[in-house]
Amino acid sequence: MNEQLWTKAIVMGSSAIGAGLAMIAGIGPGIGEGYAVGKACEAIGRQPECKGTVQSTMLLGCAVAETTGIYGFIVALLLMFANPFIGKLN
Repeated sequence: MNEQLWTKAIVMGSSAIGAGLAMIAGIGPGIGEGYAVGKACEAIGRQPECKGTVQSTMLLGCAVAETTGIYGFIVALLLMFANPFIGKLN
């Protein structure tokens, strides 16, 4: 009985560490989107007549980049609250 309790504690602790590591995935999209918006503003400043195409391309790119952060957040939530590994223990 005590061994099963230790095993569950190790799985829960490892899941918490994994959730924390999954949240690091939010850093990349933030940096990437900031860089993209900066470059888009630079491009619009150089050629104001291309504002529409630059802006729409930037928004599409930011939306695609944001999905990485959202996936990391979902993985972290699953590991913390709907832990699939606890059901695998005997």
